[in-house]
Amino acid sequence: MTSSSTVLAMQIAAPGGPEALQATQLALGEPGPGQIRLRHHAIGLNYIDCYHRSGLYPLPLPAGIGMEGAGVVEAVGPGVEHLQVGDRAAYACTPPGAYCEARVMPAMSVVRLPEAIDFETGAAMMLKGLTVQYLLRRTLPAEGLVPGDFILWHAAAGGVGLIACQWARALGLQLIATAGSEAKCALALAHGASHAINYRSENFAARVREITGGQGVKVVYDSVGADTFEGSLDCLRPFGLMVSFGNASGPVPPVNTGVLAAKGSLYLTRPTLFAHLSSRERSQAMADDLFAQVLAGTVRIPVERRYPLREAAQAHRDLEARLTTGCSVLLP
Repeated sequence: MTSSSTVLAMQIAAPGGPEALQATQLALGEPGPGQIRLRHHAIGLNYIDCYHRSGLYPLPLPAGIGMEGAGVVEAVGPGVEHLQVGDRAAYACTPPGAYCEARVMPAMSVVRLPEAIDFETGAAMMLKGLTVQYLLRRTLPAEGLVPGDFILWHAAAGGVGLIACQWARALGLQLIATAGSEAKCALALAHGASHAINYRSENFAARVREITGGQGVKVVYDSVGADTFEGSLDCLRPFGLMVSFGNASGPVPPVNTGVLAAKGSLYLTRPTLFAHLSSRERSQAMADDLFAQVLAGTVRIPVERRYPLREAAQAHRDLEARLTTGCSVLLP
């Protein structure tokens, strides 16, 4: 049991494997200007947490881990006007540090959570749902996307992917999903993918060409990284857009830009969610779009696994072993 002035947190003292996550007690102070204190009811689990823990994305040490959560506002610092004590709230934002019972944090990207959305769903949906929002709504090929267009989405049975399958269907897009097993392919199809490819048993680039009648797709959304990058370029039609937004299999190697020319004047981008959440107004607008999809039932957030906060290391093992589908949360 923690005292009122300290909270349980999972932190790293040095980069490493899941065992690097260690329980500690942190002092919990009062929020300063532009800050709030939030008591977590649930904490989201994301692959970026593994990047922070391993050192792929270095953090000042010792470091807290975790980018999203949901809970109740306990205190509000000077200058914060959009939140009040007692508000239900959710967030996906920097700096990391969500793996804790409560935290003092910047208020800019924290938004009120609608009463109809429970805390576990709120914690599981923010980073993944806002990622899909900025990808499908803001990260678009030069020729745009219209109903009927083909897009390719790797790792479509993960937390981000299953949201993307549903949202793409609502937009009238034909999402071609890739996943690593027949069961995961079936899951993507059940969530709205038009086609699914088991990349362990099929050449996904050849299959994409077959599905699209040789045309290719307008855009590839790829969070896998090294293992899929070259094949993804082969899936694009001329002037297509390659969106590399994650590195689950390792970083993409250096790119010879001449390859983009040879394959049809392709575009390449490496976006991040937090560049899109750089203002209060944009954060709110993106969250409103996501909440509307969830409240309408267009997008359902599948919370498949729940772990006690102290078992964060096991959650990381399961995530890196690709044993999870949908979303997972830590419970303080």
